[in-house]
Amino acid sequence: MKTTFKQIIHELKEHIPFTSLATFIGIIISISFMKLNLFNSVIPIFYIFHPLHLFFSTMVSTAMFYNYKKKIISSILAGGLISLVVGSLSDIIFPYLGVSLLGVSISFHLPEIEIPLLMYPVVLLGSIVGIIFKKTKFPHFVHVFISVFASLFYIFAYSSNWNLSNLFFIILITIFSVVVPCCLGDIVFPLIIKDNLTRIKSKLKKLKNK
Repeated sequence: MKTTFKQIIHELKEHIPFTSLATFIGIIISISFMKLNLFNSVIPIFYIFHPLHLFFSTMVSTAMFYNYKKKIISSILAGGLISLVVGSLSDIIFPYLGVSLLGVSISFHLPEIEIPLLMYPVVLLGSIVGIIFKKTKFPHFVHVFISVFASLFYIFAYSSNWNLSNLFFIILITIFSVVVPCCLGDIVFPLIIKDNLTRIKSKLKKLKNK
């Protein structure tokens, strides 16, 4: 566990600058969109950015897992599962809960259930690309950058009765929705799963030897 903790700290230090920059740029662009009244009819745009988010999320989490444990099937399964959970939390569940707490009416939509034939192939493709290229830093930047838009587009597509007084809180909700799940999904979870799988296999080998 000490080794895994050191690996997590090391990777977080390496990736946090990309996380911060992507979040800052994404929010600035989003505020510009709002001032220009470009958030009308953004539901189709959300259904572009959410799959893109899952693609890059899967790419990074799979690559992170594979870089430390060269097991293709395990990497695909771990990366895919992590991205589906993290993508749903970041783009939908956290924004939905956060906006609901503001007293703003918002409807709940989960593309992973509504359009699975689009979402799951995207996740599989992201896993394959992650294993092939094994890159994490720039894809992590793109992942966070896209996630900012996906979260905001979900809020503005499915909520109503919000106004400029809510904007500050919506930005805080977006930052939390993006930064926490994305860092957990891209870095922390893959390394923890990798470590636990190694320990389980080691225990199974000991049982067989007995």
